[in-house]
This record gives sequence, C-alpha cells and structure tokens, in this order.
Amino acid sequence: MKIRAGILGFIAVFQSVLFLTHFFIFETWTALPAGNDPPPAWFALSLILLSVSFLAASLLALRYTNALLRVFYRISAVWLGLVSFLSFAAALSWVIFGAVRLAGLNVSFHLTVEVLYGAAALMALCGVINAGWTRVRRIPIKLDRLPEAWRGRQAALISDLHLGHVRNGSFLQRIVKKVMKAKPEIVFIAGDLYDGTTIDARKAAEPLRELRAPQGVYFVAGNHEQFGDDSKYLQAIAAAGVRVLHNEKVEADGLQIAGVPYNHTTRDEHLRAVLQQIAVDQNRASVLLVHAPDRPHIAEQAGISLQLSGHTHLGQFYPWSWMAKRIYRQFAYGLSRIGRMQIYTSSGVGTWGPPLRLGSNPEIVLLQFV
Repeated sequence: MKIRAGILGFIAVFQSVLFLTHFFIFETWTALPAGNDPPPAWFALSLILLSVSFLAASLLALRYTNALLRVFYRISAVWLGLVSFLSFAAALSWVIFGAVRLAGLNVSFHLTVEVLYGAAALMALCGVINAGWTRVRRIPIKLDRLPEAWRGRQAALISDLHLGHVRNGSFLQRIVKKVMKAKPEIVFIAGDLYDGTTIDARKAAEPLRELRAPQGVYFVAGNHEQFGDDSKYLQAIAAAGVRVLHNEKVEADGLQIAGVPYNHTTRDEHLRAVLQQIAVDQNRASVLLVHAPDRPHIAEQAGISLQLSGHTHLGQFYPWSWMAKRIYRQFAYGLSRIGRMQIYTSSGVGTWGPPLRLGSNPEIVLLQFV
C-alpha cells in the first residue's frame, strides 16, 4: 500500500511540474505580444494535452505495445525534450528582458522569445540527430597484475540500450554489427538492455545471438530490468547465448570477471557482503560489472582492479548533464580512478525518456588492455 501511494505521489508531482512548465512556456509566449493577436484557444488546449502526453504514453507503454502506441510514445518523448529546452528559453527571455530594461534599452520582448524558442527547437532537433549517431570510443587500460594472455586484447562495453517503444531489436542489431566489426576478445553489457516497458523480450534480444567473442559475452541487470520481475528479461538474454552474471565470478583466460545486478548494489552493507562472498583474488587482475557507479569505494575496498558501469547517460542533455556530474562527480562519465581501482562509466548507447542527446554522445566502448 505504501509503495502504491508513493508511486501515485510521484505521478502527481511529476504531472504537476509538467503542467507548470507548460503554463510558464505559454505565458511567456503570450506576454507583451507587441501588437500580435493573442494565440487562439486551440493553442492553449493543445499545450494542455501535450503536457499530459508523456505520462499518458508511459503508463500505456507499461501494459501495451502496438505500432500506434509506439508512434505516440516517440512523439511525446521528443516533445518532453523540447519542453525542457523551451522552459530554459522562456527563463532566459525574462532575464534578458529585465537586463535591457535596467539598461534603459528598448528591445522587443516577443522578438526575443521568438528567437530563443526557435533556438530551443533547433537544439532539440540536433539532439534527436545526435542521439542516433553512435560513436566507437577506444580507451587504453593498464591494469596491474594483468595476465600475460590479455596484453594487447580488447574488450567491448555497451550499456543502456533501453529497448522498448523508442528503440527495438533492429536498433540492437545495428549495435551488434558495430561491435562485431571490432572483433573484441570479450563483451560486457552493463545493464538496462530493456527500457522496462511492454515488449516481446525474446524477439528483441534475438540479435544478441550474433554477438560472439572468444572469451564470452556477459550481462548484469540494470534498474530498468528490475522495476518488477526481471525473469522474463534475464531468460530472454540467456536464451540468446549471453552469460547473465548474478553475484558471481567467472574466469576468462586468467582474468577474473565478476557481476552484481543493480538491486544488490543499492546499499553499502549489502554490496560489501556480496563482494566478500564473491571473493576475488586481490593478487590477480579483476573486472567488476555493475550497472551504476554508485559505490565504487566498496568495490575498491574489495580489491577490484577495474569496474565497468553505465546508468548515468551523462544526463543526455543540459541541465541533466550538469545534475549527473553533481551526483556522480568524477564517476559520471569516462575513465577515472579511486584508490587502486580504475572505473569506466559509459554514457550508454540508447536513451531514456526523450530520445535526445546534446552534450553527451551514445557510445560503444573498446577497452584496449596495454
């Protein structure tokens, strides 16, 4: 009952924020029109409908999937991203208006709004285009006590594909082809392969059958797989030939590979106990696959050499990229170090919510062991 009340509370707060944001954008557009006719009633009504579109599409996507719903979800998700840019354009318009008034200048407020809203729309378009352009990023990694057999080999890391109503199996197929072109020795999938919306999990995972590597392909569950029962997702991934790691360690030609799913990494004490149970040999190199870079200090204390994560998306676009850096600090993106352990956090391949990226790029990471 408490969980249900919490969900309903979150929905109410989220929708209230969207209503207020749309109202602010509308009021800024209609303020000081400089002789222009006020927008017709249908314009305001359209904004009201658009303000509930993403939440409505998301709730429907949790239970249903069909071509019409997928189109509705994509349009509402893109609109949500555009609203984010428009809200900042509206705020900047008022800042400029106040500044020019204080300076004694006479600048058309509505012209300022038109220019900034146009710039916001252009930024959203660039974000949509950029989100579909997956880069291949090559990162040299030097690990202490790395087995001699691994010197010069490379590992591929992908995360956060978010297969669902925006992206599906055909998107995964294109990513798999890019990964296989690099011929990695091993492949890591750091969670959130699925978005958590209703989808034919087995059909979407079929392209994983073509993802082959001499030392194996490994997956750990992310938070989106574990919103509810994760068994349908994990079974689909395993059926496609991928090794799902669940609080365990495997050996790959002398390199220790450990994996912990997201719901076992949310508390310090629990993650510490899990890693103690896994018991990596601290005298040999090891790789820990976890979805989120939330508790790297726990992994470092357990003697892990390299942690691989995703989850942050580097915020996807401003201002969320700034918030991601505030939350995760140096672990928000890229290669960093804590004590004796290195950690690479990928910005991911797909997107959640708005299919936009501006200031972050979708990536496939190739880790070159040197």
